[in-house]
Amino acid sequence: MTNPSLTLEGVSFFLPDGKPLFSDLNASFDARHTGLVGRNGAGKSVLARVMAGRLAPAAGRCVRTGEVFYLAQQVQTDAAGASVAALAGVQAALDALMRIEAGDGTPEDFDALGERWDLRQRLQAELERCGLGHLDPQAPAHALSGGETMRVALAGAALSQTDWLILDEPSNHLDGPSREALMRQLQRWPKGLVVVSHDRRLLDTMTRIVELSATGLRSYGGGYALYAGQRGQEEADALALLERRKLERRRAARALSDQRERAERREAQGRRHGREANQAKILLDRQKAHSESTAGKLRAQHTAAREQLDLKVREAAMEVAGDARIVMRLAPVAGMARRWIAELDDVVLPHAPPTTRAIRLALHGQQRVGVTGANGSGKSTLLKVLAGRLAPLAGRCSVRVASAWLDQRLTGLAPQRTAIEQMREANRTAGEDALRTRLAQLGLDARKLAAPCGALSGGERLKAALACAIYADPPAQLLLLDEPGNHLDLPSLQALEAMLCDYRGALVVVSHDEAFLESLELTDRLEATSAGWQMTPL
Repeated sequence: MTNPSLTLEGVSFFLPDGKPLFSDLNASFDARHTGLVGRNGAGKSVLARVMAGRLAPAAGRCVRTGEVFYLAQQVQTDAAGASVAALAGVQAALDALMRIEAGDGTPEDFDALGERWDLRQRLQAELERCGLGHLDPQAPAHALSGGETMRVALAGAALSQTDWLILDEPSNHLDGPSREALMRQLQRWPKGLVVVSHDRRLLDTMTRIVELSATGLRSYGGGYALYAGQRGQEEADALALLERRKLERRRAARALSDQRERAERREAQGRRHGREANQAKILLDRQKAHSESTAGKLRAQHTAAREQLDLKVREAAMEVAGDARIVMRLAPVAGMARRWIAELDDVVLPHAPPTTRAIRLALHGQQRVGVTGANGSGKSTLLKVLAGRLAPLAGRCSVRVASAWLDQRLTGLAPQRTAIEQMREANRTAGEDALRTRLAQLGLDARKLAAPCGALSGGERLKAALACAIYADPPAQLLLLDEPGNHLDLPSLQALEAMLCDYRGALVVVSHDEAFLESLELTDRLEATSAGWQMTPL
């Protein structure tokens, strides 16, 4: 298949309560590498599954040429006996090859293998290219880390003879080198590719960006940088149009009011002249009926004009509403001079590899540290020790200020309770209206506030957890964030960046997203290396 194509024709999908997730989507996809973006809850993952043929639309159809390799956000490795080769999608073919080589092959084995006689060598080469050459294809998949799981699955995608790759957030659990390897791997892919992602560096390697919103699908040529520039201009144009429509409505309302007042004055003047001229009652009644008819027509014209003006304002507001910025307002953190607030004195971290097990670290109140390193190097363990959630094997950990810790799984957020309940528990001094307003500014409306946190999307749960942390009483003077951007859409990620830049307490953030880290005005980088922890001032 040299020219893969995928077309959405009037595709719609409805939630269990009957509300539309998206409606009447029409778009065409070809061999151009495409990044699919949109706000959390817009339906990107559902649309990806529809495009991959894993989910049937409620209306319309998806027409595609060729086979599809689909990779979900969470790669399943818990199937009984699942191996590395099975995760890569080649276990059945390798088993067939082994039987053929042993002289026990059946016609079905030859069909399963096809022309892939060098499959074993190709799998090994692809694993080495992904930095996983040490893995045994028959090793159990459940022993892999999250990053290794994703990389093996992507190696399988590269080995497949499919015409389409449809990948949902493939870089979420990858460390920096693995993300670079992913981008190189996808750039080599010669066929159709659709990637759901909020990874700006990955999106910048795409040929075009397609945005899913309440108004449908909109295509932008070029990578993320060009898309961001065009969207920024569109947002400015939408705001300008809304202001023009509001101004037109105010001017028209004044003109209509003046016209109505003039008509009422003429009508009153006519009645007064009629009485003064002592006209017959039948003539006065006829004049009154004519005036009432004229006034009624004028009122109908004014009502129609106002409705038309209101419609134009609503249409302009809808364009702006979809672009409304998420707002995060932090309470000021007082007394954060350059005093020492945390210290790790000859600490030995549990569960960390030998190279990064020992650490000495001191943090002052204005320090902003980005923590990087390979998966499994002890970054999350370091944050748990600082947060007091894990005791060091040796040494002393001292934190002298209130801190807030958000781990990748958001374990501090009770799934069976609502966000507003947990906000009230974190802050008993603020009124409920104020707490609801702060949650609404994060994009959590009344319907989301009434639902248990376990029913929210990953991005919505992170927003709720952030609100419980940053709006606590007293506010945290040390924020410990472990991959906070993993489940955020791009507008929310940018809002988080802006919030953290305004934060005046100390910050320690673990992330593999270089674009995110570069935006945070860090003072230091703490890297887990083969020679131990290396702190570098910036």
